[in-house]
Amino acid sequence: MNKILEAQFFVKDLSDSQKAVITDMNHYINAGMNSDKHSVAIIQGAAGTGKSVVLMELVRQYMTDKRYKTALVVNHPELYKAYQDLGESIPNMNVKSIRRPTALINDAQKNHKHYDVIFVDEAHLLYSKSEPYAHYRGENQLTDLMNLAKVVVVVYDFAQVFQSKMYWDEKLLFDTIGKHPYKMFDMNFQYRMVASDQQVAWMDDLTAEKPITDFPDNSEFEFKVFDTAGSLFETVKKRNKEFGMSRVVATSGFPRIDGRHNVEMDTFSLPWDEWDPQRTHWAKREGSITQVGTIYTLQGFDLNYVGMIIGPSFGYDAKTDTMTIIPEKYSHKEIFKKRKDRKFTQAEYKEFIANVLNVLMKRGKYGLYLTAYDDALRARLLELSKSIN
Repeated sequence: MNKILEAQFFVKDLSDSQKAVITDMNHYINAGMNSDKHSVAIIQGAAGTGKSVVLMELVRQYMTDKRYKTALVVNHPELYKAYQDLGESIPNMNVKSIRRPTALINDAQKNHKHYDVIFVDEAHLLYSKSEPYAHYRGENQLTDLMNLAKVVVVVYDFAQVFQSKMYWDEKLLFDTIGKHPYKMFDMNFQYRMVASDQQVAWMDDLTAEKPITDFPDNSEFEFKVFDTAGSLFETVKKRNKEFGMSRVVATSGFPRIDGRHNVEMDTFSLPWDEWDPQRTHWAKREGSITQVGTIYTLQGFDLNYVGMIIGPSFGYDAKTDTMTIIPEKYSHKEIFKKRKDRKFTQAEYKEFIANVLNVLMKRGKYGLYLTAYDDALRARLLELSKSIN
């Protein structure tokens, strides 16, 4: 299992705290399977806290044991590919039991199937409303999964919610669980990045529109701001040759130029990430170095170094010394789709956009390189960069 963990999650072994969570969860799962009630185990934590590592060890334990009827579901197409690869690497794993949630729900309901345990990674991507165009006609995928299994193990991070159709908050989660038994398993230690807690907090404060401060210089994590996207890209290419798994990413909002909808800024011009049916996920494909990654290809994945281009939907307010979020410049309209059961405020839409940036900034284990499309924001970030370099 160690080689599998290292290949996918960049960790060589489970930590003591992760092992303790797994022990506690085993007790809860076994009790749930022997109960006549449907129960939920919730793994909760911020990006990079090792939630998927814990989930994968539980998957290995239960989904290779023929005594149990189990499944693993994930509603992220690139992560789905990665888990299929992982499944093939694990002895006695039935890769066919790794499914997208809509496919599993529709199949189970049609064929009257039931499970002992269903594991759900990135559960904040489950549909919380009907999506007929995606062949999901239920009202809430978590409700459906709970009805199909004695125990559902879900991984949630509410700070990674960025679309109305996949909207989740704690109230909706607990309203959905209702009177069913549940238990929270919190994870709060940063495993992905070698960054310090203060450096991670700086990223959180930036996206929360708090006053910009100097980036803490108190770890081996490499942080640098670039005046041009072109120079940022050259550094990312260099890191990719040295260490591999280094990519440029960006947020939405770049204008079309001469019919092209690329990410274009100063000397930099590359296309967005492209969907590819091949099994190798985007982060590991060699050709991805000449494309720009998004939340759709990188959520749930680890990189060694990430080059982050903050797009036109982020600006700078000199009076408050804060980065600002400008929803009307965010061009990916999936975020703004309306729902019949609730209305979203402007503040909530801004939070969705902030979550996208926050998640992308935290993809790199060893370093974050930043630049911004907005001149004033880029200049302010360069000021603080000069104070630590």
